[in-house]
Amino acid sequence: MPNPNRKLENAWAMYDWANSAYNLVITSTIFPAYYVGVTASKVEGEPAYVDFFGYRVINTVLQDYALAAVFVIVAITSPILSSIADYRRNKKVYLRWFSLLGASACCALFFFTPQRIEYGILCFAVAALGFWSSLVFYNSYLPDIVPPEERDRVSAKGFVFGYVGSVILQVVCFLIILFPASFGLDPADKTMGPRISFLLVGLWWFGFAQITLNAMPLESRAVRKSRKHVLVNGFHELRKVWDQVQTMPVLKRFLPAFFFYSIGVQTVMLVAAGFAKKEIFPKPEDEPKLLVTILIIQLIAIPGALLMSRLSKRIGNLWVLILAVCVWILLTGWGYNVRTQTSLYLLAGCIGLVMGGIQSMSRSTYSKLLPKTEDTTSFFSFYDVTEKVALFIGLFIFGTIEQLTGNIRSSILALSIFFVLGLIVLFITKAAAPRDRYETLYH
Repeated sequence: MPNPNRKLENAWAMYDWANSAYNLVITSTIFPAYYVGVTASKVEGEPAYVDFFGYRVINTVLQDYALAAVFVIVAITSPILSSIADYRRNKKVYLRWFSLLGASACCALFFFTPQRIEYGILCFAVAALGFWSSLVFYNSYLPDIVPPEERDRVSAKGFVFGYVGSVILQVVCFLIILFPASFGLDPADKTMGPRISFLLVGLWWFGFAQITLNAMPLESRAVRKSRKHVLVNGFHELRKVWDQVQTMPVLKRFLPAFFFYSIGVQTVMLVAAGFAKKEIFPKPEDEPKLLVTILIIQLIAIPGALLMSRLSKRIGNLWVLILAVCVWILLTGWGYNVRTQTSLYLLAGCIGLVMGGIQSMSRSTYSKLLPKTEDTTSFFSFYDVTEKVALFIGLFIFGTIEQLTGNIRSSILALSIFFVLGLIVLFITKAAAPRDRYETLYH
């Protein structure tokens, strides 16, 4: 493994800068607030239903189901595509096309008006497909460009870049929505500010992704063309990775632990804005407070990711993950009972502290457990599939509970079960990873 290349590290981290604007504006703040607002019930206190190609469903449940469908698609396709990418040595090509797909769908959301609900949900789903599919190829570059002892730091750097970049664009969008006249917009049109925000996200994502795409290595066309029967050999590569995982006791246990706590972490991140909008900030004039809440999460996530990276050098990756999951268990109980705006602000701060850290630490921990191999994309496809299946299950359960009960708080409480299961399997993983054999997990 070559010595750390700071320029290459920064170029890699810039993809977090580029695509995290999607994760904040589209997934977490402006799109959910806009969507819930334009589909809100006209009768206060009643569930808000929408018609989607003839089906009648609660508005936030439709959003959850749309994302769940995307995660099924990603879980099925990413192992095939990633194993092919490893075989052809062209994962950069896939990263380029999926980032373009996601960015284009964000731009297309500019035309999402209250009269075009089906169109808006479909564009939202396509953007999610581009975002989540691109991540497996992006993440798989980490072990290619960074030695094991540097991966905690560089993984955290990526998340920090992402939080800083997304907050910058979020503030710009925030100003456009709050002060439309200052940007030459008609204040009477409440949809134009959010729709311009969606357009800016697509342009931001596409533009800054070019820094990463221009810097990441790609094997010569001759090498890539010399490999034939790509699909068949792609499946062969995937089977080889599966067989290797079965012989690696710590990695084999870490994946189910990651699966269980990811159901909770990722679902909370995706539904937080919808929950806050419905339960704490239901009035249109409260929307700036909702955006401030999400900004609190993003800003505190920056020191949170750095703190966990440094803490891992003292107590090890697995202990850091165990502590983070314990905090998440407490936060789900708090979320079920939160009633006031002040309490929500405090909860948001605590979520931010562990949100970025647990994602960064999970990525770097997994990369440290990989064997020495050129098939990094195929290995990261297992990580990616684990996360996507977890997201599908989390969102499906969350949406179904709300659809059946009409109470989004019950869905929040149900997530604590998966955090507890994740905690148990993390302890099992820890027992299988003695320090004398897994030194990279302890510094």
